[in-house]
Amino acid sequence: MDRLASSDYAPPGGFLLLDEKDNILICVGSVPSGALVEIDGALVTLPVAISLGHKIARFSLAAGDKVFRYGLPIGTMTASARPGDHIHQHNLASDYLPAHGRDAAQQGADQ
Repeated sequence: MDRLASSDYAPPGGFLLLDEKDNILICVGSVPSGALVEIDGALVTLPVAISLGHKIARFSLAAGDKVFRYGLPIGTMTASARPGDHIHQHNLASDYLPAHGRDAAQQGADQ
């Protein structure tokens, strides 16, 4: 394998595993698209930029899989994802709320 420049890697501690049962990692900064991230010993290239607080897949996930954060289920995948893929509203449905985000809260208040 060719040597990689340090700028090709996500910053140290770029992602946080909150619980060993989790199948996602939490971004603790902003990581650009194309950055190399080490996930459970394997180097993975991020297909998109990931913002602070957002999630990436730790393992391959299929539609219907439960997503675990803090060792507890937070939602269900609506589409498949590979390690390093962004996990958010476009591929994750909350098991507790009809939708995520400020817009959903306002829509619920308007009804």
